Amino acid sequence: MSEKKNILAILPESIGGRLTTSSLIAGFEQNGCNVTVYDELFDNNLEEVLKSDYDYITGYDFSGLKIKVDNNLKMPSINYFSDDIRSNTSGKYWEEYLPYLDEDDNYTFYWDKELTECEKFKNIYYLPHFVNLDIYNDSGVEPDFDVMFAGRLDTDFRLSFFEELVMKMPHLKIAWYAINRHYQDARKRANYPEIIDLCYMGFIDNEPDMARAINKSKIVFNMHSQGLSSLNYRTFQTAACKRLMISDYREELSLFNGYMPFYEDMSDLIFKIENYLEDKDAYSTITETCANIVRQNHNSKDCVDYILDIVK
Repeated sequence: MSEKKNILAILPESIGGRLTTSSLIAGFEQNGCNVTVYDELFDNNLEEVLKSDYDYITGYDFSGLKIKVDNNLKMPSINYFSDDIRSNTSGKYWEEYLPYLDEDDNYTFYWDKELTECEKFKNIYYLPHFVNLDIYNDSGVEPDFDVMFAGRLDTDFRLSFFEELVMKMPHLKIAWYAINRHYQDARKRANYPEIIDLCYMGFIDNEPDMARAINKSKIVFNMHSQGLSSLNYRTFQTAACKRLMISDYREELSLFNGYMPFYEDMSDLIFKIENYLEDKDAYSTITETCANIVRQNHNSKDCVDYILDIVK
């Protein structure tokens, strides 16, 4: 870039949004931008923050666009979505702000290829998740856990799947991370609450702690809950840390050129966990290859550089 851009970045209240936005913010900084962060969870000085001049406002889902519209700001907006634009997952006010995505100076970057192809906004672009490699990398620590899952057990399927996995692999150390209220909810609904107590390792709300948790696990598995074809943020975090991700099937696993394994059902997941824990050569080949793919194609610096090329 020929000149430094001044960016107003909105850090949202949602935990997943805060982690994703942190890598977005890092990407702007790595591209030499001046970034002012307004934290919706902790800050209450928005009026003062808006007195400064900015080239762009950016945020997760509708967070940045909402502030732009509500305050009649004239700067272009950069909006990164990894929730379905047309649902409450991207904000309870999504229907009110949806039409603004079609305006000339509002840019939308969408994590799901198939959903992107369904939308007709003027400025919408497919952009899979990306991570800050200064944080997500192999720290060299010896893992404490064999298997890790991070996220909600908010449906009967997800909860029973997790319980069954733990019961069928009692010889393994399995960790689960989630916000406390999701832990309490899962425990109340569980057939075996002692399993939930055994595996629950607490709540992670920041990037460094998530990177440490992933590094402390040999294998992370995914149960996707949103999108049609996309991979969630955990996929790229795990690959960048050179730990093995085993995902439920998603079309965009093709981003990893066939190296990242996926499971079809419980028995397949168990088979692959046991196989990759035992076959250290196969584990090393996959994790090294997937880490290289993230370094080359899904790092925050290059992906935000792509964003800036589009919006300039």
